[in-house]
Amino acid sequence: MNTNSTYREVLKWASSFLEASGKEGIAAERLLMERQQWNRTDFVLHLNEEMPSDSKRQLIEDVAEHGGGRPIQHILGYEWFYDLKLKVTHDTLIPRPETEEIVDKFLQQTKQDDSLKVLDIGTGTGAIAIVAKKQRPNDDVTGTDLSPKALAVAKENAEANGVAVRFLEGDLAAPVKDEKFDVILSNPPYIGEHEKNVMDQSVLDYEPPMALFAENDGLFIYQRLAKELPRLLNPNGKIYLEIGYQQGEAVKELFQKAFPEALVQIEKDLSGLDRLISVQT
Repeated sequence: MNTNSTYREVLKWASSFLEASGKEGIAAERLLMERQQWNRTDFVLHLNEEMPSDSKRQLIEDVAEHGGGRPIQHILGYEWFYDLKLKVTHDTLIPRPETEEIVDKFLQQTKQDDSLKVLDIGTGTGAIAIVAKKQRPNDDVTGTDLSPKALAVAKENAEANGVAVRFLEGDLAAPVKDEKFDVILSNPPYIGEHEKNVMDQSVLDYEPPMALFAENDGLFIYQRLAKELPRLLNPNGKIYLEIGYQQGEAVKELFQKAFPEALVQIEKDLSGLDRLISVQT
């Protein structure tokens, strides 16, 4: 690579390096744009300019780390979720775009002028709880998690994004077992241990197992929630749960038994795969 290389030339090298390492070449663009705090227009405008040596050095370091298996979010220290910047660490699950669909459904199916009690179980970075509060500031939002380290990150994210969310440490809904809620949201662990051999190694290396895996082919947490949530949900309440794409019918059956009078539906994501279960009592 020439000393006086343009952004375009350095990106071409970086993309080729990542592809040779089994990663997507487009990741080089994201790393550059995030480090430079550029939008797409900025990126296009600067492509043919000479790349400063410090920026080049940073990109080379970032690309080497990502090529070695480290997720982009851990290199940067954050991920974007619903246009909010959220800190991530080894103690939290990286927020993913498909989880935004839980929030989408909740917002679409809830009247804006209602003031609700909302519970996010297994909050992790606080992503769901923080966005819910940001979008609906009059709601009373609580997030629970078993991990004190994850809760510390969630509290930091809430403060950084200017929202007041109550975060409580404990197993699933145990910290709020004597309360009632209008809406319950959760992206629980739902990957079966048998699926480890088909997972990306970076997920296994950098994300907490307790946020990923569940017993009984990934259904264990849903089985517990189906038993615990009926006493927590107010009349006319709603539940939105993220699921694995092969778990729709099994989870729907669990919650239809738990809420025999409710409308329980499997909702698909933008790719047409089963992505969440909604319960409307």
